Amino acid sequence: MEPGLCVAELLGLFLCVGAWVCTLTTTILPQWLTLSTELLQTESYQLGLWETCVVQDLGGIECRPYDSMLGLPGDIRLARILMCVAVATGLLGLLVPIPGLTYVNCCNGQGGERTKRVLRVLGGAFSFLAGIICLVPVSYMAHLTVLKFWDDTVPDIVPRWEFGEALFCGWTAGFLHIVGGIVLASSHFCYEEESDSKAPTSLEMQALDNTSQARMEYV
Repeated sequence: MEPGLCVAELLGLFLCVGAWVCTLTTTILPQWLTLSTELLQTESYQLGLWETCVVQDLGGIECRPYDSMLGLPGDIRLARILMCVAVATGLLGLLVPIPGLTYVNCCNGQGGERTKRVLRVLGGAFSFLAGIICLVPVSYMAHLTVLKFWDDTVPDIVPRWEFGEALFCGWTAGFLHIVGGIVLASSHFCYEEESDSKAPTSLEMQALDNTSQARMEYV
């Protein structure tokens, strides 16, 4: 087994771990959108999926959770659902390929290597899907924020929401999920290439047959 292939597996798994942590952090953080006004320069507001917060310059912060899910705006409700799905799917992409790693003593019976390959590819597919699901609500919220920020019908004096840290963390999570999924899935093709390179060619088989026949005639 070539060391490079094992490194690819570990790299893909490491990326999936980092991506899942970023996805969970994005879901929990209240800094999806931020707002500051010129009237109250000592306070700023933060909008998240689960709560809204008021941050003061002196360091104080006060958060209030939403009263009910049915009363939420459609974009917040959709983002909350999709981010929870992304967290669950990313966790599957992290746990499923672990038994399929080279150094894990699992699936050693007949057809065990094929099972390991299937687990790695399946884990990569889950991670890739989690990245797409994570990017959808983050990009959608950013798109709505840009439209509202440049809305000409709203007077300039009215404060407007801007991007928060959670959006950038969400974009990072989606990118890491996609890259990690591709790395895990590509390790399957690397193993196939390695097996093909080790398989004897027809010329080698013919040479072996001729050698065996010559030895038999000599005897």
